[in-house]
Amino acid sequence: MNPEVDWFFNKDTKWQEAYSELRTFVLDCGLTEKLKWGCPCYMFQENNVVLIHGFKNYCALLFMQGALMKDSEGILIQQTENVQAARQIRFANIQEILNKELIIKAYIKEAIEIEKSGLKFELKKTSEFKMPEEFQQVLAEMPELKIAFETLTPGRQRGYLLFFSAPKQAKTREARIEKYVPHIFAGKGLEDK
Repeated sequence: MNPEVDWFFNKDTKWQEAYSELRTFVLDCGLTEKLKWGCPCYMFQENNVVLIHGFKNYCALLFMQGALMKDSEGILIQQTENVQAARQIRFANIQEILNKELIIKAYIKEAIEIEKSGLKFELKKTSEFKMPEEFQQVLAEMPELKIAFETLTPGRQRGYLLFFSAPKQAKTREARIEKYVPHIFAGKGLEDK
């Protein structure tokens, strides 16, 4: 157990007991515990394998390369349509976790074997993501913005494309694009300050 992560398990939430059980299961499988993205992350040789996190209606184990797992029990969930490699096992209560201890540990061990093998999920290229017409137009009108956008990391580019594409109304897409042009010029992603 990593003392830097203890605060996550000690905070008063409805998932406190569930988190503690999940932590025990994961650590029993020999992974290293670190804090990443504000959540306990478990690693094999510096590679992220699984993360514990919680939401209003469930807590979950998030397997970073879950799309490569066999999922023999049919319990892995793709969080949203835009999540590519990661998959979750969701739990509504502590009893679900206790009842699935052997399954959970088997899934963790499979995830470790995937990391050991070096397999990686083939992520879609940025060019495969939909670019909204409004953003295409702005890039055509501002070649310097196009250059700035293309120099962003692929993850930042994908983040903007997903964010700009999400609204149904063109007016909202245009407002989002206008608001984030300075961020793109500054080389920042959506969440960067």
